[in-house]
Amino acid sequence: QVQLVESGGGLVQPGGSLRLSCAASGVIFSLARMGWYRQAPGKQRELVARISSDGGSTNYADSVKGRFTISRDNAKNMVYLQMNSLKPEDTAVYYCCLYWGAADYWGQGTQVTVSS
Repeated sequence: QVQLVESGGGLVQPGGSLRLSCAASGVIFSLARMGWYRQAPGKQRELVARISSDGGSTNYADSVKGRFTISRDNAKNMVYLQMNSLKPEDTAVYYCCLYWGAADYWGQGTQVTVSS
C-alpha cells in the first residue's frame, strides 16, 4: 500500500530555515503529483505547495511564495519542502500528500514550530 513518511520538522527561530522531506513507497512515484499541506491549531488544513509528476510545474500558497520551494527526486521517491525566512505564523503540522487518481494519500505529519 501507499506509505508516506515525513521528516525534518522541529523548532526554529524566526528568520530561520528548515527542509522537510517525504519518502514515498508503494506507488509509481514518478507518475504522481505531490503536495505539502499544513494545519495550525484551530485552523483548517491548507495547501502550501504542489508539484507535478515530473517536477516541471509548481504552485504555492500566496503566504509562502518567495520563501518556500517544493522539489522532488523521482529516482529516490522523495519530495522536499525548503522553507526559508520562517515566521511564527508558519507554525503548524506539515503533511505530505500524494495525489493518485480519485484518491489522496497522506503522511502522519511533522511538526514545525517557529518561535524565539
